[in-house]
Amino acid sequence: MADSISPLVLSAPGFSLADTLECGQSFRWELNDRGIYRGAAGNRALEIRQEGELLFLYGTAEADLPFWRNYFDLDGAYPEWKRLYQADPVLKTASDFAGGITILRQDPWEALCSFILSQNNNIPRIKGIVKRLCEQFGKPLGEGLCGFPAPDRVAAAGLDGLGCLRAGFRAKYLLDAAQKIDSGEIELETVAALPYQEAKAVLMQIAGVGPKVADCALLYGFHRLEAFPADVWIKRVMERYYPKGLPDFALESAGVAQQYLFHSIRCGVLEGPEKKSG
Repeated sequence: MADSISPLVLSAPGFSLADTLECGQSFRWELNDRGIYRGAAGNRALEIRQEGELLFLYGTAEADLPFWRNYFDLDGAYPEWKRLYQADPVLKTASDFAGGITILRQDPWEALCSFILSQNNNIPRIKGIVKRLCEQFGKPLGEGLCGFPAPDRVAAAGLDGLGCLRAGFRAKYLLDAAQKIDSGEIELETVAALPYQEAKAVLMQIAGVGPKVADCALLYGFHRLEAFPADVWIKRVMERYYPKGLPDFALESAGVAQQYLFHSIRCGVLEGPEKKSG
């Protein structure tokens, strides 16, 4: 795609495409040997690369630039949050290292499914399952890419039909989510309008959706920045640096702080809990 089409350009100061797409919040993007990320969102396919503060977008229409600008959250208040984080030495270290990350504005259904499939899993396997899900049940977008399937398509497949995903125990959770949403038992539009704790409680009515998966869905799919998913990496950060919780000034943007802390400890910039002697 990128070889034959002139790119469209977006300005993205302070943004890191690589860190944003490689930090575990989305599983639809692959990097090729030319430094181009290839993926899809909202039934739109895209190839994208970064040079300095510019993003070069291939295979998309100019009319879709606002969609992609919103998807990558290029107008978020990250400079202000990073300014606040300078008041705390650990958050300062994390934001100085990982501050190019934004919280992608993903489709709520896609994010919910992706993090249901992420449980007790690693990123290459999650990507494989999500890819098979899209190829089997999604809309072809061309160039070998497919859109994310709607809940009714997943619900209609049944457990036997989902066997091709090789998702293991997660398949029954994925099916329960699809059935509850397709039937209207859970309405994602309603969830989006609820207070955070109520929204989290509704999502946890889905089989296999515990606090962490619900928080991931809320942060990455509903852009609820007060959500704070706590995996093993974040638990290590909190045990060492924040046993009483994040500073008050970071609570409204806790999801952003979480992403900076997560990327920093995973890359070795922050350390885990101190080992107790004896």
